[in-house]
Amino acid sequence: MREFKRLGEYGIIGDLDTCALIAKDGSLDWCCFPHLESPSIFAAILDPEKGGCFALHPSSSSFTAEQKYIENTNVLQTLFRTPSGKVELTDFMLPREAPGDQETARHTLFRKVTATSGTGEMVLEFSPRFDYGRGETNTERTQGGVAAQGEHGTAYLLSPVPCEVRDGSAYASFRLREGETFWFITTYNRPVSATPAEGELLLRRTIGYWKNWVHKCESRRCVFEGPWHGLIVRSSLVLKLLTHTQTSAICAAPTTSLPEEIGGVRNWDYRYNWLRDASFTVQAFFSLGYAKEAKEFLRWCYDKFKRFPPPEIKPLYSLHGDAELEEEELGHLSGYRNSRPVRIGNAAYRQIQLDVFGELIQAIYDTTRYGVDIAPEDWPHLDGILDYICFNWKAMDQGIWEPRCEPRHYTHSKLMCWVALDRGIRIVENLGLDMDLSDWKRVREEIREAILTRGFSKRMNSFVQFFGAEEIDASSLLIPLMEFLPFDDSRVQGTVDAVMKNLMRNGFVYRYRNDDGIQGSEGCFILCTFWLVNVLALSGRGEEAREIFENICACTSPLGLLSEEIDPDTGELLGNYPQAYSHIGLINSALYLGKALAKEQKGPEPVSTPFPRDYPFPALR
Repeated sequence: MREFKRLGEYGIIGDLDTCALIAKDGSLDWCCFPHLESPSIFAAILDPEKGGCFALHPSSSSFTAEQKYIENTNVLQTLFRTPSGKVELTDFMLPREAPGDQETARHTLFRKVTATSGTGEMVLEFSPRFDYGRGETNTERTQGGVAAQGEHGTAYLLSPVPCEVRDGSAYASFRLREGETFWFITTYNRPVSATPAEGELLLRRTIGYWKNWVHKCESRRCVFEGPWHGLIVRSSLVLKLLTHTQTSAICAAPTTSLPEEIGGVRNWDYRYNWLRDASFTVQAFFSLGYAKEAKEFLRWCYDKFKRFPPPEIKPLYSLHGDAELEEEELGHLSGYRNSRPVRIGNAAYRQIQLDVFGELIQAIYDTTRYGVDIAPEDWPHLDGILDYICFNWKAMDQGIWEPRCEPRHYTHSKLMCWVALDRGIRIVENLGLDMDLSDWKRVREEIREAILTRGFSKRMNSFVQFFGAEEIDASSLLIPLMEFLPFDDSRVQGTVDAVMKNLMRNGFVYRYRNDDGIQGSEGCFILCTFWLVNVLALSGRGEEAREIFENICACTSPLGLLSEEIDPDTGELLGNYPQAYSHIGLINSALYLGKALAKEQKGPEPVSTPFPRDYPFPALR
C-alpha cells in the first residue's frame, strides 16, 4: 500500500499553463491538464490508491534520494543512490514563453533518467486517473509506449522500454548502465513525437529560459545580498511558475484540499486568482525588477473592475476569468493523510469582501509611483470604485479570511476601504487632476474615526478583529504598513505586543484564535508571520524581526518551498503548496528587514533600490 509523503518532500515544475508536484521518491503525484484549474490526471497526493501517479524510482527498497533544482531554474533533479550505483532523474516542462517549437512541447512532461555511476535497476508505473480519479481509464500499448484514454482526454507515454498493461496502468522494469540515458515523455491529448535529441534541445532551452528570466532578480543582489538571496530567487521562480502565461493571472497555489490541519476539514481549492493579492504581488515583482509581470498581473486584476460594476466584483476568479466557481466535495478520495473532504471549486466567490477594493487601488497607486500612467478611459472605473466605497463602507462583509459565519464589521475591511480612498486621493493630487475630492476626503475621515473608536480596544490596547470585539487578528498588523498610523504610535505597538502575546507560538503567528464557523483548528499562517517581521523591522526592532524571519526560513522545504501554514510545534508545512502568498511575504520581508537592519546599524544604504526614492515606506523616510 502506498504511503502519503510530507509536503516538504515535493518539488514543483511547470510550463506556465500547469504544474506538477514530484516527490523525492520519483513519483509524480499531482498534475492537472491542460491548465492548473483543469481536472487532475495525477492526484495521488490526495489519495495514493485512487488518485493516479507516474512513478520512476529504483527497484531496490534500500535506495536513498535527494532533490535539487538546476541553479536558477525550475528544472528539478532527483538523485537516487542504490547499492549498485547512482541514478539521476531530471524533470521539466518547457515554459510557454520559451523560444522554439512550442507545439512539440506543449502540454508535455519530460523525464530524463541517467545512470551517473554503476548500474541502475529501475521501475516505472504510469497510472493516469482522469477527472480527479472519477473517470474510467482505458490503457493500451502503442508503438513506442502506451495511451491512457479517459472521458475527457488521453495521456500518452513515450517509453524506451516495453510496458506491461494491467488494470488501467502501465508497468516496466529496466536497467541502465553507467552513462546510459532513457527518456520518458508524456503528453496530453496528442501522441508523443519528441525524440531523445529533441528532448535534450528542449532541456537546454528550458534551462536557458529560466536562467535568463532569473537574471533580472540576480541583478538585485545589492538589495537582497546575504544568506537569504537563494530563497528570494526560489520564491521569484515559484511566483512565475504560478503565473498563467495566457492571462497573467496568478493562482494562490497549484493544489486543492491540502489540509490546514492533518485529519481536519479546512481543505480548500486554491487554484484561482484572488484580487486581494494584487498589492503585495505588485510590490514583490517590482522589487525583484519584474516590471512586466507586475504590470500584466495588475492589468488582469484591473480588467475585472473595468468589466463589472463594483457590486458584481468577485473576490476571486479562475485563471481564465470565470466568476462561477461552484464548490463540490469529492467523496471518493481519502484526502491528504485522510483529511476530508476533498473540495474542488471555492464557494468564497459568492462572498462580499470589501477589502479587495483597497488592495486594487493600493496596487494602482504603487504603479503610478513607478511612472506607469493611468489611461484617461480608466478614470470612470476608478471613480466608480471610490464612489462605491463611499456609499458602502459601513456594510458588513466576510473579510480577508473568508470565514463561513455571519458577516461582520471587520476592522481590516474598513482599513482597506480607507486605503482605497486615501490612495485614490493621492493619485489625483499627484497627477494634478482637476477633480472635486471633498466627498472622498470626508468619508476617508469618517472611516478613520470609526476604526480608531470602534476597531480599537482600550482594555486590550490593541486593534481588534471586528468592531466591538475583544479578539485579536493578525491583519491588524497591516495598519502601519498601510500608513494608517505611524509605526511608533502607542496603539500600533500595543497591537504588535497583543499579537505576539495572543497569536504567536514558537515564533509563528496564527491569523486569529476565535471561532470562525468552521470545525477544527489550523496551523500558523506564514504570511501573517511575515507581516509581524515587517512591522517589527520598521519599528526599529530589527533583531527581533531577524530572529522570526530566520525561524521561518529554516522551515522551508529542502528545495526552498513554502506552503500556506506551518505547525508551530513540529515545523511541518500545512495547507496548499507551494503558496504564492507565502513566497510573496518572504520577498517583501527580506526587503523590509534588509533595509531596516542597514539603517539600525547605520551602514551604507544599498547602492540601488528596487523602489522609487519616495516609495511609501514611512519608517524609512
